[in-house]
Amino acid sequence: MSETNGAEGADQFAVLPSGTTICFRDLGDKADPAILLIAGLGEDLTFWTDLFFDSLVARGFRVVAIDNRDVGQSTFVATPPPALWRQIAARPRGDAYTLADMAQDAVGALDCLGIARMHVVGRSMGGMIAQTVAAAAPDRVLSLTSIYSTTGSKKVGQPALSTMRLLAASPARTRTAAVRAHLRLTRHIAGTGYPIDDAEEAAVAARGWDRSAGDPAAGVARQVQAIQRSGDRTAQLGRITAPTLVINGDRDLLVAPSGGAATVQAIRSAQHVVIPGMGHHIPRALVGPVTEYIAQHAARVGEGGSHVRIS
Repeated sequence: MSETNGAEGADQFAVLPSGTTICFRDLGDKADPAILLIAGLGEDLTFWTDLFFDSLVARGFRVVAIDNRDVGQSTFVATPPPALWRQIAARPRGDAYTLADMAQDAVGALDCLGIARMHVVGRSMGGMIAQTVAAAAPDRVLSLTSIYSTTGSKKVGQPALSTMRLLAASPARTRTAAVRAHLRLTRHIAGTGYPIDDAEEAAVAARGWDRSAGDPAAGVARQVQAIQRSGDRTAQLGRITAPTLVINGDRDLLVAPSGGAATVQAIRSAQHVVIPGMGHHIPRALVGPVTEYIAQHAARVGEGGSHVRIS
């Protein structure tokens, strides 16, 4: 494995034994407990926003955020994306990678940094990857926080029909179209209590488009396929021993709140926070509360969290 030498907050790269290259950013005091951030479907690491990073660093964390494979500056896989009919029928190609492969990518990036144990936070698909890390590498995980995610069971966490119609639209092929699509979807799924800032969201989407090292539409299709190929992970979640916090809103139209409830039920002793009015988004107004929940959860763990600052 290798790592580029870069300034704090700059893109750096871990070349893994699998041949996959994972882009990451490393922020904060290296003596502070490490927290790994894993973003959702089609989101690069910048979708967490600088405000989110700064809030965690201020609370006493060393923050490592990664681009998952097939997004941002990480490797875009060479295999063809699944056809639309395969995505609709949940019939992944035989060469599809899985959430377990993506979890290995995340751990590999931390190996590159020499981080033995860390707090793991993931949202949406990133929550699924974080859950998989906690189940497959329990000795590496101090705590797990799963944000508006689910178990993979088809009985829970399903998107609303109105959301499915938006997701079925033709993928954006230009920067302008990508920004418009992001605004349209985010307005729909952000919940009722926390309106989005159109200018901020447009900047997030534009930055994500500019950072993409490959075809975003193909990358998203392969990530969807990874979720589908991984199937129902409820039994796997039952093997998680790390202290777990599950956060979701009660107005989520992308991953129904039943997904969070099922995650809590699957992971013994998991704690559950439901934020009224929150949807499938962490707007500026929720950055403080969400990072505070994460910090409090890490502080309860003890090891690696003893000097986390909470308000």
